[in-house]
Amino acid sequence: MTGFLSDLVQYQGFFQMIAVLGIGGTFQIGFQISTITYMSRHVKAFINETWLERYGYPIHQDNLLFLWSITVSIFGIGGLLGSSGSRYLTVKYGKKKCLLCNNLLMIVAASIMGCSKIAQSFEMILIGRFMCGISAGLCAPLHHQYIGEISPRKLRGFANSTSSFFWSLGKAIGQISGQRELLGSQSLWPMLMASCGLPAVVQLVTLPFFPESPPYLLMHKGDQEGFKKAIRQLWGEGHHQAETDDIMKEKATMKNTKILSVLELMKERAFRWQLYMIVILTATVQLCGINAIYFYTFEVLQAAGFDERMISYMTLSVGLSELLASVVCSSIIERLGRKVLLRGGYLIMGSLLAGITVTLSLQDFYFWMPYCSLCLIILFTVVFGVGPAGATVSIRAEIFKLSCRPPAFVIGAVLNWMGVFVIGTTFPFIVQVLASKQQGSALS
Repeated sequence: MTGFLSDLVQYQGFFQMIAVLGIGGTFQIGFQISTITYMSRHVKAFINETWLERYGYPIHQDNLLFLWSITVSIFGIGGLLGSSGSRYLTVKYGKKKCLLCNNLLMIVAASIMGCSKIAQSFEMILIGRFMCGISAGLCAPLHHQYIGEISPRKLRGFANSTSSFFWSLGKAIGQISGQRELLGSQSLWPMLMASCGLPAVVQLVTLPFFPESPPYLLMHKGDQEGFKKAIRQLWGEGHHQAETDDIMKEKATMKNTKILSVLELMKERAFRWQLYMIVILTATVQLCGINAIYFYTFEVLQAAGFDERMISYMTLSVGLSELLASVVCSSIIERLGRKVLLRGGYLIMGSLLAGITVTLSLQDFYFWMPYCSLCLIILFTVVFGVGPAGATVSIRAEIFKLSCRPPAFVIGAVLNWMGVFVIGTTFPFIVQVLASKQQGSALS
């Protein structure tokens, strides 16, 4: 505890910058994912009302479900495009300028979505969600790279895991804001949609007071004085020769080495195993079921048999549990290591999914079975937050050297956003088909 407090004083600029980067980084993704759940019934009603007013008849339920799934998943399409351009923009303009401009895009998107009800246009929600996805697709790899490059060696694992903490914090804040007593009501849901502009404003105002990434200043700009000033601002006036030497050595090796493109990295045999690891880690995160719970918590809990009035409070308990888990992950990741957190986390998550399948199958036979489902869902998100969430982000940032990080993060982000889009589009239809089969078997 004493060591942590001394680090907190010594590296106060670094910890402050972690907060600034997080609030406009992965916080935004968690916030977007959680708030869309609370707007589901309001947006569906708004689409139906708008359709009725335009065409004189209500929209067909299949078309409504399709429009809603597109509203959710178009965020992933935007994220795919945004992450694809992150490598070029990062190398050309630097991370700080990219993040500042990215905040302007998020503010514009928030304004468009906030005005959708007044304009009687559900298309504005689609446009705004798409722009939010582009912004989130840009900010996520920028956040991860920025954090990794400003971190002193002994705090690197902790710093990398904070991106999952801000993801969880964004989800929890979104869930609190989405309660019907606050912004989740029939009249205030456009304000909930537009509230994603507030974190963007916070980062837009505060980030100019912090330096660009020290390695970027030294290696790309050749600004040794700016590099030293940035180190002092972030790490204090202490002795940082070891970290400085590491950056100097990497600069020496990069004199005749350019930042690789995505295709060049994929063709480079020396980094083949790192790429395999990125693909496997991303695929397991997407296929483990966590994104389905993120996007469609209401639907999952409805399938578990809970009353709709209680679901919003239950989803809040899921988000707060995950937030606590991410704090635990930040504190244990250096002690246990990444491999232990990944293996143990996915093993336990697999067992919990098997348990959830059993409780959902038996919920019609025992009145207390839905509560078992809720407990297992909470445990599932907790285990994910403690283990795979933070460990995956740390590994992505640590297994590539600086010349390969931008394209590597692009590859990981593109795979991640493809998974988000596929799950966001298909999951409601899967639930509908399974529900109809269950009703058919019950009738027979």
